[in-house]
Amino acid sequence: MAAADAVTEELYAKRERVYPREVHGIFANLRVAMVGFTLSLYYFLPWFNWGEGRQAFLIDLPNRKFHLFAWTFWPQDLFYLTAILVLSALSLFLFTAIAGRVWCGFTCPQTVWTEVFLWIERSIEGDRPMQMKLARLPWNHREKLVKKGAKHFVWILFSLWTGYTFVGYFTPIRELALSFTQYSLGPWETFWILFYGFATYGNAGWLREQVCLYMCPYARFQGAMFDRNTLIISYDPARGEPRGARARSEDPKLTGLGDCIDCTLCVQVCPTGIDIRNGLQIGCIACAACVDVCDSVMDKMVYPRGLIRYTSENALEGKPVKLLRPRVLVYGGLLTAIAVTLIVAVLLRVPLKLDVLRDRNALYRETVEGLIENTYTLKIMNMDNTAHSYTLSARGIEGLRLRADRREIAVAAGAVAEVPVSLQADREHLMQRSVPVYFQLESSDVDGISTVQTARFLGPEEDEHEDEHEAEREREHDGAHERR
Repeated sequence: MAAADAVTEELYAKRERVYPREVHGIFANLRVAMVGFTLSLYYFLPWFNWGEGRQAFLIDLPNRKFHLFAWTFWPQDLFYLTAILVLSALSLFLFTAIAGRVWCGFTCPQTVWTEVFLWIERSIEGDRPMQMKLARLPWNHREKLVKKGAKHFVWILFSLWTGYTFVGYFTPIRELALSFTQYSLGPWETFWILFYGFATYGNAGWLREQVCLYMCPYARFQGAMFDRNTLIISYDPARGEPRGARARSEDPKLTGLGDCIDCTLCVQVCPTGIDIRNGLQIGCIACAACVDVCDSVMDKMVYPRGLIRYTSENALEGKPVKLLRPRVLVYGGLLTAIAVTLIVAVLLRVPLKLDVLRDRNALYRETVEGLIENTYTLKIMNMDNTAHSYTLSARGIEGLRLRADRREIAVAAGAVAEVPVSLQADREHLMQRSVPVYFQLESSDVDGISTVQTARFLGPEEDEHEDEHEAEREREHDGAHERR
């Protein structure tokens, strides 16, 4: 009951603001590098052009297409987007099964933008002790008003830049810049800049660790992907306990103490404010800040590093560690199969779409020449970035005739052309009422771009054939009788 009351009290307790101490080390440098890489990719990718002045990465919703460097994808290419999302999920599962929450600690957007906001905060307010001292000052204190105001002003500017960049992935960013300088932003662009900017400001500036602890679903189901061989941030209690302060020159073995000097620096540097010495917790995002600071303390105390380290439960207990295990093999196999399928599909993708629509007002008609005719409307979509001319042909029935206003069809880049055509066939070559026919469209200016679409050619019923054949025989018989 006491434990349950403690948990309930913790859930409803007032939030204590976390002031993470700045830390230096191998993992801190890696985290800074990942922050720089991911933010550079996010902020500068929309400014890159590809080909003839087209934005390299653009989700063009009004025109229903998605530009990704040399490729242009349409709603008909939803398969590729689905495959990419499945690959992303499986990659996350695989990395989590092997290395725990490395995504959270180094590349998660919440972590990345929080690191930037923390850097801005330290640059203006100072390090952790100075921030805590500033927080205790009354709001009528000039220093607090100036520093807090400057910090939030820079936060808001950075957030608006973030929102502007986000909209630049959907509206050409150079056009967006021109509209911004001319005060002619549309209502939707304005809304999303403010909305995404406000979300960045709120999540990275105010909520911070609350997003990881209470809002992020990944933190809730990560345990289902962990096993005893998964790498996690762990404190070695066998080596560190019992804790206690001591002089550097004092031998801990003589005093019965472990290597942990209970400096609490591992708690002070944690961005979520947890104590890793209490074991693996939902708040641990595997950023390894506690590893860096603990190693620095061990260096000063001339103790071996690794009191807090990346390890697994089996390794911590001295048991063998298995890298290749069933869940890793399953995730890896699925990931490889889907990735290979996606790459092959993209390389073999033909940027041409042909839809054939039959005229439903009439199943067929008979021409003055006695031929059976079906009419169709062809919708030709050029999914390439350049205009093409296509040659149209049809096959499937002996002696099939294709009648169209034009055999050479020019379609602009990203355009759809509608072409009415008709097919004519001799009834003697119609073996059944419904016969498959094939429309082939082939580029006349670029090799390798062609597509074939199947349609149905409808003719008269079989009894109609018999009646007509019988009438023909009777006419021939009557003609012969008259000649006699």
